[in-house]
Amino acid sequence: MLIEINISGDPAKHGIAPEELPALAQAIAPLPRLNLRGLMCVASHTDNSDQLRQQFTQMHSLLAQLRPHAPQADTLSMGMSSDMNLAIECGATMVRIGSAIFGKRDYPNAA
Repeated sequence: MLIEINISGDPAKHGIAPEELPALAQAIAPLPRLNLRGLMCVASHTDNSDQLRQQFTQMHSLLAQLRPHAPQADTLSMGMSSDMNLAIECGATMVRIGSAIFGKRDYPNAA
């Protein structure tokens, strides 16, 4: 399993706040049927590479903080089609590249 971190602090996004990670990881550690493999996030929707780099770098640091509670944690899922190269540069081991494969989504207007 991956814990989702709300790395941008955007209230419209899901995940826990970064400071909640140690307590949640400690709560999961003794549960034998859960295999905590790492972290995931959806970074800010922006073209600001400095902002994205800061968020991705923070996620990489959080993964290091997770390892004492989950030594098997080796997955850092972050980055999408538009920012995957930067995410990989910052340590991503899994990227979500749906629009690069399937094309841009067409969202109908709400009626």
